[in-house]
Amino acid sequence: MLAALQLTPAARHRWVVASRALAAIVGGYVLAALSAAALAVFLPLSRADATLTGTMLSFLVYACAVVWVFAARTATRAWLGLLLPSAALGMALWLHRITGAA
Repeated sequence: MLAALQLTPAARHRWVVASRALAAIVGGYVLAALSAAALAVFLPLSRADATLTGTMLSFLVYACAVVWVFAARTATRAWLGLLLPSAALGMALWLHRITGAA
């Protein structure tokens, strides 16, 4: 039964590349969206300026996330490199929301 689950090296490589592509597309989007929201909330600018700055910088975050995913040593490290900062930003935004900070 376990022998049936073994992948050929070519099939394994395809799955690794697919995982990285999914991490770049979905994980990069999540990280960019959360960074835009966090910057819009936490930058010490007027609301409109902070939102515009956060949105513009999120494009840079997304591009860096895509580069990171394909530069990481393993696909697991690529996923963790996106999920951990996303979790931190999400937690910061959530805490900001529940504390009612202005």
